[in-house]
Amino acid sequence: MIQLDVTIMGQAYKLACKEGEEAALQEAVAYLDGKMCAIRDAGKIKGNDRIAVMAALGIAAEMLSAKSSDGPFADMTNAEVRQKIAVMHSVLDVALAPQENLF
Repeated sequence: MIQLDVTIMGQAYKLACKEGEEAALQEAVAYLDGKMCAIRDAGKIKGNDRIAVMAALGIAAEMLSAKSSDGPFADMTNAEVRQKIAVMHSVLDVALAPQENLF
C-alpha cells in the first residue's frame, strides 16, 4: 500500500492505495471533487457532509444508468465499474470521516 495526498473541496486528505491503482484513485478524486464543488457552488446545500451525500447520490445514479447501452459508463466492463465504485466508496469514507467526529 502507498499513500497519496489529495484535495477534495479544498480539504487535504491522505489516502491509502494499492500500487498500480494510483491513477484510478486520482481520477475518482478529481471526479468527486468536481461533483462536490459544483453542488457547493450552486449554493443550495450547506455542510460538507450533505454535499458529499448529494454527490454520492448523483454518482450512484450515473453508475446505475450505466446498465443502459447509452449510459456514461456503457463502454466499461462490469469489473471496471465495480472498481470505480469501490474507489469512490473509499474516497467518500475518508471525506466523511472528519464530519463524524464533530457530533
